[in-house]
Amino acid sequence: MVHARLCFALPKGRKVRDVALTSSLAQAGSQTVRGHVCTSASHHGLGRPEAPADGGGGQAPSAGTYGLLVTGGERKAVNRNYFNSYVWKPALTKAGVIGGMEQRADGKRVWEPSREHGFHALRHFCASERLEASQSVVSLAQWLGHSDPGFTLREYAHFLPRAGARGTAAIDAVFG
Repeated sequence: MVHARLCFALPKGRKVRDVALTSSLAQAGSQTVRGHVCTSASHHGLGRPEAPADGGGGQAPSAGTYGLLVTGGERKAVNRNYFNSYVWKPALTKAGVIGGMEQRADGKRVWEPSREHGFHALRHFCASERLEASQSVVSLAQWLGHSDPGFTLREYAHFLPRAGARGTAAIDAVFG
């Protein structure tokens, strides 16, 4: 938000990334796109994408108007607070991941705090699944946009509880 207006810019680190989709995600995405008319960000009075500084990862897009693939009921950008309160948290509650709304001392009802179950957790889920499937830390770091694979290893090493078992099985296969 800039002066109470939604603006779009590159993510933190101002890096441009290409993320390869699995064939099933690409198919689901193309079905969504076929039934969806993209909405222009500037058409709704939303900010324009920020022009990136030189020296990022890939070829940076120029500032301008871009279509929005995911929009809300009014075909406008989805506000993250709305999404969190009315879509994400209710879904987590229904799935039994979090406990639901709590009554605060001031009488307001708020969602149970659950930083570890925030929307960003999907990024960690994808990273941990890739590691579990034996993707290298170096390629995972590139996929996540980390400049240092050591950071990626430190951040995600705890997602590898069975890594030792795979190593043991590999040695058993050689000598078995």
